[in-house]
Amino acid sequence: MATALAPALFDQVEEALKDVMDPELGINIVDLGLIYDLSWDEDNNALLISMTLTSAGCPLTDVLEEQTAQSLDGIVDAFRINWVWMPPWGPEKITDDGRDMMRALGFSM
Repeated sequence: MATALAPALFDQVEEALKDVMDPELGINIVDLGLIYDLSWDEDNNALLISMTLTSAGCPLTDVLEEQTAQSLDGIVDAFRINWVWMPPWGPEKITDDGRDMMRALGFSM
Protein backbone atom coordinates (compact mmCIF):
# COMPACT_ATOMS: atom_id res chain seq x y z
CA MET A 1 0.00 0.00 0.00
CA ALA A 2 1.29 3.45 -0.91
CA THR A 3 2.22 5.91 1.84
CA ALA A 4 1.45 9.63 1.75
CA LEU A 5 4.28 12.12 1.38
CA ALA A 6 5.06 14.50 4.22
CA PRO A 7 3.35 17.85 3.45
CA ALA A 8 6.62 19.75 2.99
CA LEU A 9 7.97 17.14 0.56
CA PHE A 10 4.63 17.02 -1.28
CA ASP A 11 4.81 20.79 -1.83
CA GLN A 12 8.46 20.57 -2.93
CA VAL A 13 7.70 17.77 -5.41
CA GLU A 14 4.61 19.52 -6.75
CA GLU A 15 6.57 22.75 -7.26
CA ALA A 16 9.37 20.84 -9.05
CA LEU A 17 6.85 19.14 -11.32
CA LYS A 18 5.71 22.57 -12.51
CA ASP A 19 8.94 22.50 -14.56
CA VAL A 20 7.57 19.54 -16.56
CA MET A 21 5.80 20.92 -19.60
CA ASP A 22 3.20 19.19 -21.71
CA PRO A 23 5.05 19.08 -25.06
CA GLU A 24 1.95 19.91 -27.09
CA LEU A 25 0.46 22.72 -24.98
CA GLY A 26 3.56 24.16 -23.30
CA ILE A 27 1.78 24.27 -19.93
CA ASN A 28 3.07 22.41 -16.90
CA ILE A 29 1.58 19.06 -15.93
CA VAL A 30 0.54 20.25 -12.45
CA ASP A 31 -1.58 23.18 -13.68
CA LEU A 32 -3.02 21.05 -16.48
CA GLY A 33 -4.36 18.75 -13.78
CA LEU A 34 -2.47 15.70 -15.05
CA ILE A 35 -1.13 14.73 -11.60
CA TYR A 36 -3.67 12.59 -9.75
CA ASP A 37 -1.58 11.53 -6.74
CA LEU A 38 1.89 11.73 -5.22
CA SER A 39 2.85 9.04 -2.70
CA TRP A 40 5.59 6.58 -1.78
CA ASP A 41 5.50 3.17 -3.44
CA GLU A 42 4.71 0.00 -1.47
CA ASP A 43 8.31 -0.32 -0.24
CA ASN A 44 8.72 3.42 0.51
CA ASN A 45 11.72 3.42 -1.84
CA ALA A 46 10.42 5.52 -4.72
CA LEU A 47 8.05 8.39 -5.30
CA LEU A 48 4.96 7.09 -7.08
CA ILE A 49 3.47 9.68 -9.41
CA SER A 50 -0.04 8.78 -10.55
CA MET A 51 -0.72 10.86 -13.60
CA THR A 52 -2.63 10.87 -16.82
CA LEU A 53 -2.33 12.52 -20.21
CA THR A 54 -4.69 14.77 -22.10
CA SER A 55 -5.20 11.85 -24.51
CA ALA A 56 -4.45 8.15 -24.06
CA GLY A 57 -2.75 8.02 -27.46
CA CYS A 58 -0.12 10.64 -26.57
CA PRO A 59 3.22 9.41 -27.93
CA LEU A 60 5.29 11.67 -25.68
CA THR A 61 5.45 9.69 -22.43
CA ASP A 62 9.24 9.33 -22.79
CA VAL A 63 9.64 13.12 -23.01
CA LEU A 64 7.52 13.59 -19.89
CA GLU A 65 9.44 10.91 -17.99
CA GLU A 66 12.77 12.54 -18.93
CA GLN A 67 11.56 15.99 -17.87
CA THR A 68 10.23 14.51 -14.61
CA ALA A 69 13.60 12.93 -13.86
CA GLN A 70 15.33 16.27 -14.42
CA SER A 71 12.85 18.21 -12.27
CA LEU A 72 13.07 15.74 -9.35
CA ASP A 73 16.86 15.42 -9.38
CA GLY A 74 18.10 16.17 -5.88
CA ILE A 75 14.59 16.00 -4.38
CA VAL A 76 13.91 12.26 -4.40
CA ASP A 77 16.28 9.36 -5.09
CA ALA A 78 13.85 7.42 -7.28
CA PHE A 79 10.42 7.79 -8.83
CA ARG A 80 8.00 5.80 -10.91
CA ILE A 81 5.13 7.09 -13.02
CA ASN A 82 1.89 5.17 -12.75
CA TRP A 83 -0.04 6.08 -15.92
CA VAL A 84 -3.73 6.35 -15.01
CA TRP A 85 -6.58 6.40 -17.53
CA MET A 86 -9.56 6.32 -15.14
CA PRO A 87 -10.94 8.77 -14.40
CA PRO A 88 -10.10 10.27 -17.77
CA TRP A 89 -8.59 13.73 -17.87
CA GLY A 90 -10.90 16.62 -18.71
CA PRO A 91 -10.56 20.40 -18.83
CA GLU A 92 -12.29 20.68 -15.43
CA LYS A 93 -9.04 19.39 -13.89
CA ILE A 94 -7.05 22.45 -15.03
CA THR A 95 -6.11 24.79 -12.17
CA ASP A 96 -6.97 28.50 -12.21
CA ASP A 97 -3.32 29.26 -13.08
CA GLY A 98 -3.53 26.70 -15.88
CA ARG A 99 -6.68 28.33 -17.20
CA ASP A 100 -4.90 31.70 -17.25
CA MET A 101 -2.03 30.11 -19.20
CA MET A 102 -4.46 28.50 -21.66
CA ARG A 103 -6.21 31.85 -22.23
CA ALA A 104 -2.82 33.49 -22.81
CA LEU A 105 -2.24 30.91 -25.58
CA GLY A 106 -5.57 31.82 -27.19
CA PHE A 107 -7.77 29.01 -25.83
CA SER A 108 -11.22 30.03 -24.65
CA MET A 109 -11.69 28.79 -21.12
